Parts: sequence; C-alpha cells; structure tokens
Amino acid sequence: MPSRTTGYCLCSRREFLNRGLYGIGVGAGLPLVLSRTTAALTAQALQGTSVESHPERILVVIELSGGNDGLNTVVPYGDAAYYRARPRLGIPDTKVIKAADGFGFHPAMVGFERLYKDGHLAVVHGCGYDHPSLSHFSSMGFWHTGVPNGGEALGWLGRLADERYATSERNIVVNIGGSQSLAVRASRHSPLVFDDPSRFRRDGTDVEKATLTSLSRPRETTNPMLEFLSSTANNATESSDVVRRAIADYRTTVDYGIGGGLGGNLQRVAALIASNMPTRLYYVTYAGNSFDTHVQQADLHSRLLMYTADAVHGFMKDIERIGRADQVSVLMFTEFGRRVEENGSLGTDHGTATPMFVIGKGVRGGFYGQPPSLTDLDDGNLKMTTDFRRVYASAIRGWLGCDDDQAILKGQFEPLGMFV
Repeated sequence: MPSRTTGYCLCSRREFLNRGLYGIGVGAGLPLVLSRTTAALTAQALQGTSVESHPERILVVIELSGGNDGLNTVVPYGDAAYYRARPRLGIPDTKVIKAADGFGFHPAMVGFERLYKDGHLAVVHGCGYDHPSLSHFSSMGFWHTGVPNGGEALGWLGRLADERYATSERNIVVNIGGSQSLAVRASRHSPLVFDDPSRFRRDGTDVEKATLTSLSRPRETTNPMLEFLSSTANNATESSDVVRRAIADYRTTVDYGIGGGLGGNLQRVAALIASNMPTRLYYVTYAGNSFDTHVQQADLHSRLLMYTADAVHGFMKDIERIGRADQVSVLMFTEFGRRVEENGSLGTDHGTATPMFVIGKGVRGGFYGQPPSLTDLDDGNLKMTTDFRRVYASAIRGWLGCDDDQAILKGQFEPLGMFV
C-alpha cells in the first residue's frame, strides 16, 4: 500500500517489479520505460550482442486501424467479378491508376503512383492468416503479436528488438500514438511512447509520479535493482527532452499532404531520424478506427487513401532530402480487409485477406503473392493467399539482416525477396 504521508511506495521489491510500474504509464505522453520486469534485470546483466549486418537500417511500421478496404485500394479492375459484387462502390476502370496485370490504385492515391513508378513500392496480395477473426480487437492483436490465435504476450516488434539489439542500446523502439501498441511490447526493451510531443510528460497518480521523480534523481547504490530502475527512469526524462527539442526544431519544405494525423506523425519520425536518434524501429498509427467504412464509404475512403498516400510519399521524399533514404523502409498493414460484396448502406463490412505495402529505396517494387479469387470465397470473404508473417519475415531478415526470424515469429515463414 502506498503511504499518503510520504508519497513513496512501501510495497516489497517483488510487488514493485511485478507491477512493472505500469501505473506510471504514458497517457498521451511518458514512454513505458519502466515496463520491464525482473527478467529484464537478468537480460541487462547478460548484455546481449547486436547483429552487425545492417545496424544502421530503420523500419517504420504504419498501422491503418479499422480494416482498410483492400479491394478499393488495390483495385482489380481487370476482373469483372469485382464490378458485379460492387455495382455502386466499384472504382471505374477509367479512373483507376493502372499498375500491372489488371490491378491499379484508387484514383486518390497519387502519392503511391509516384512511389510505384519509381520502383519503391511493393504490394503483397491477399495477406492474412488461417481461421481469421472479424473482430477488430482480436484480429489486431494477432497482427500485433504475429501469433494468430496463440495468446502471445509480447509484440512481434518487441520480440524483434529483444533478439536484434543489445539491451544496453536505449530508445531502439519509438511508438507514436495515444497509447502503447501491443506490437512493441518487449521483455528487454522499453519503447518510447508519445503522441503530442508538447504534452510529452509524466502521467499517473501523485504517488506514482512522486515515485518516478525519486527514481530519476542521481544516486549512488550497490543495489542492481535500484540501479536499473533509476537508470531507466532517468532515461525517460532525458529522452522526453530530446524528443521535444528534435521535433520543435525540425524544419522541412516537403509537403506531407493535408490529412494532418498520419502526415504529422511521419514528419515527427523524420525529425527524430534527422536528429540521429538511435531508434531502429518506429511504430506509427493512423488515429482511431478510421478505416471501418460500413456506411457511405466512397467519399470517406477516398479522403483516407489520399491522406495516407500523400503522407507516405511526403515522408519518403523528406527522408531522401535529409540523406537517409538508403536506411529507411516502411511496412504498412491493417487488421483485415472488407467483404467482397458491398452492403446496403453503400459501405463494406468486415472481411479477411487484404494487401500489405512495403515502401523504400531498398525495396524491389512490384506485386508479390497470388491475388485471391473474387469468386472462390469463404462465406463471402476472400481466402488468404499470403500469410502476413511472410512480410514480417521479409522485413526482419531481408531488411534488418536478422536471421532469427523463425524464433521471433515462432514459426518458419519464407521471406518474399522484396529487398535489394
């Protein structure tokens, strides 16, 4: 029980660590720097070694929440079954941005057209997993952990950080969003989590904030547990200052579009990369369940896709401007696609398989995987043709040079060979 008079926690060390200091959480601000448990102390003592190949490369993961309609994003304009299923929502073939083999992009995705023509955009058809869930919560959890229907407690990027980078390397993972994503939950690396850098602050009860303040003060101790907690708490304070300064000082002439949310978050990533933050894994979310387009989809989806394509194109252009294009790749996903047939409300309902996107100067652009059939369906839904973990494996092994992808993904998934 906390003491109301002293403001300090009088719980046992075991209880303190078991809580993981989750109470001193981030809200919209503080990184979960103290989310590691006793296992982290052991890991820190072991001082794991980083893989030396491609140590400077950066992976940026973008989450489109709500279940983006893949069929109106990567349009199968050469398939008559598409127009039969979507007589009102189907994108006319005269408006589709043509790409290859009867597929093209939604006309609002001019930013993706440029990336594709430059050879820097890879599209992976039919991504999903066996026995798919149509629940936002459970399906997103499966994509976050990379272990569908497995009950995994850590995220795939968190496990990647644990395997790929030494515990002594701080701020390896940055998560820009209102709260920490399960995708970045690790056992030995604490992600830096924030939304609005101007509100990057400690959050929690008065007792919790007092505890963190106490831990952040310089101290001499021979207790390895207190030394670890003090070190990580102090890193939280220092990191928040670095992030605020880097983003406040960043100036760019590149246009990220008018969408605001995603473009703003990607510009923050560019600012941190330009400031030489040691971060190698960035996780960025498109705020809210924006892509859950059950009703009157056409106009809303068009705007969402324009904002997304413009933001990603702007980010890649900005990264090139600061001379880091050779070091940065983007992976973009959503938790599921939509049903093939449009609904009676001029929208689409929760579906299954969906395209994924990988973008970067080091990417072999083009289409990968087998397009799912629009007529051979599973209760009106597309059948998965590419396990999404093959894309994860491609990024882990092909881009970051980590050969422990099988251990990280808890299974063997053949990379797609999409990186130069």
